[in-house]
Amino acid sequence: MDTVVLDVDMRTRQIGDLTDDVAGFCAGRGDGLCSLFAPHATAGLGLMELGSGSEGDLLDALQRLLPRDGRYRHAHGSPGHGADHLLPVLRNVRDAEESGPILIHAITQKGKGYAKAEESADKLHSVSKFNVITGEQAKAPPGPPNYTSVFAKALIDEAERDPTIVGITAAMPSGTGMDKFGKRFPDRCFDVGIAEQHAVTFAAGMATEGMKPFCAIYSTFLQRAYDQVVHDVAIQSLPVRFAMDRAGLVGADGATHAGSFDIAFLRCLPNITLMAPKDENELRSMLATALALPGPSAIRYPRGTGLGVAPEPVAALPVGEAEVLAKGKDGLVVAVGTRVADAATAVAAQAEKGRHFGLVNLRFVKPLDTDTILKHLPKGKPLLVVEEGSRQGGIGEAIAVAALEAGWHGPFAHLGIPDAFPEQGTQAEVLGELGLDAAGIAAALSRL
Repeated sequence: MDTVVLDVDMRTRQIGDLTDDVAGFCAGRGDGLCSLFAPHATAGLGLMELGSGSEGDLLDALQRLLPRDGRYRHAHGSPGHGADHLLPVLRNVRDAEESGPILIHAITQKGKGYAKAEESADKLHSVSKFNVITGEQAKAPPGPPNYTSVFAKALIDEAERDPTIVGITAAMPSGTGMDKFGKRFPDRCFDVGIAEQHAVTFAAGMATEGMKPFCAIYSTFLQRAYDQVVHDVAIQSLPVRFAMDRAGLVGADGATHAGSFDIAFLRCLPNITLMAPKDENELRSMLATALALPGPSAIRYPRGTGLGVAPEPVAALPVGEAEVLAKGKDGLVVAVGTRVADAATAVAAQAEKGRHFGLVNLRFVKPLDTDTILKHLPKGKPLLVVEEGSRQGGIGEAIAVAALEAGWHGPFAHLGIPDAFPEQGTQAEVLGELGLDAAGIAAALSRL
């Protein structure tokens, strides 16, 4: 599929005129309009994507879309895969004597050069070890299901009982599990393309009409739609459910895909409920909780496999209620989501040394259960908060403030992702480097 992205000067034409041109072109070919974004008022720019077509069709569309004042010039379509073809075009554009913007149409194909990738671009977008001849990827050893699959199955189970549930993804159906949901409910699953802003507003619109949208977007990519989360969802307190996959550290995908900031940028928003499960069962229960809420909610869960816990009956959780996993006279550990299991290991290790810490599984980042935390925090004893998210703006800050305001004074430590982008490495390696694994948590407790 050839895709042209245009930055058009919206000061010369009305958005309605451009919409008509693009819609007419796409409708004539039967390809459909991929995405349409309203202009940015400050910059006066609009962004559009056109469906695929022949080079002649695309050039014809460009002639109709670009302002007719001669300020835009077009470098004809050029193969984008070979330097021999593309470099001369770039040099010509660089050395052109004409002034004004020049649009280059570089024709590319996802997976080009490897037949298996060309035939199945989504499955070979991000690969593990694979057979070059057959394209078959090495299967992971038997073990617990990954959180993406747990979410997908739980959503399908709920949708079997509730026809108003719909799923939305932004060009990541397999990465979010929406491919499984879409296979079961093809008329209730929507892939809007790489347009997270539209995905959120689309979900908000469906919520106003009584539907129950689940907007499945990687934590890092939800950042692109923050304005829509605020204005189109939170201000109106619409029951849009955000399923934030890849929350926390993501291993080989690195800093661009790390879900470091969702706690910080969501917990400050009024009306939203933010949850983080410690295991597969809690993820299922949080999905049921989100369905029962009258306003917006978000569930953050990690990349990778679950803990392998035995399935339990699914039931909505008491909103804003933390879970006490252990009681202790020597201090308290509050852990969030993925860090609960390792915190439990560290607390057990300290108990063997004669120091007994309480452990709270926060479950709800917002609303924050300060009552439970303060009830189990011994006066003057250490408090440790562990989260797999940014320390700046993280829930550790809110817990520290709540404890201080309640009159508690004692040693405090906050483990999380520091004020730096994570280095490349496996999840286990980076967790260890940041002191967020069981050994690091135990070491932090020893220092308190």
